[in-house]
Amino acid sequence: MTIRVLIADDQDIVRAGLTTILDGQPDIDVIAQATDGRQAVALARQLRPDVCLFDIRMPHLDGIEATRQLAGPDVTEPLAVVVITTFDTDEYVHGALKAGARGFLLKDAGPDLLLQAIHAAADGEALIAPSITTLLLASFSNMHTQAPPAQPIAALTAREEEVLITVARGRTNLEIANELHISLSTVKFHLASLMTKLGARNRVEVAMWAYETNRVIV
Repeated sequence: MTIRVLIADDQDIVRAGLTTILDGQPDIDVIAQATDGRQAVALARQLRPDVCLFDIRMPHLDGIEATRQLAGPDVTEPLAVVVITTFDTDEYVHGALKAGARGFLLKDAGPDLLLQAIHAAADGEALIAPSITTLLLASFSNMHTQAPPAQPIAALTAREEEVLITVARGRTNLEIANELHISLSTVKFHLASLMTKLGARNRVEVAMWAYETNRVIV
């Protein structure tokens, strides 16, 4: 199956470079490009790409707000969004993932990691650049919010706790299966159970809950 991708970045040379990398893959097709966040949202709603690749700093509407409009908690049929940027501040990382992004990459991550992130997002998984994992963990573990993290509707099993930690550390389903010595279908079963118990829509929200409840310590 061909993965249809929408690219949004206000720099012509960046869009051209990303398009060259992605269109060079046999299973990826860049179907549209946007020069600002407002145009990106309009094109995404019209074309329904499999994955949206958004910069953060864009005119008219930034990448985080564009992500929220396409993949946020109030969106009935959210799209898969991967944020790619030169900025790795905790505000951007946390904001993008809270807005519903399935991945966060720096522009110096390299083609291999970019392709992994695109495929992961298309498969309903998530990939966060290893170079910002520590920053991400620190951001969540140091957050001070008025409301405590939501409690699961039922206690997590020991195996679910194990899967939770591996998800929080950015492992894919296949990596979790190999690490915990269980089948891929069992990983998917436990992940689905975690999302139900935590009221999470995707694995990123599952990971964020693990950070917010200090199950993963920096």
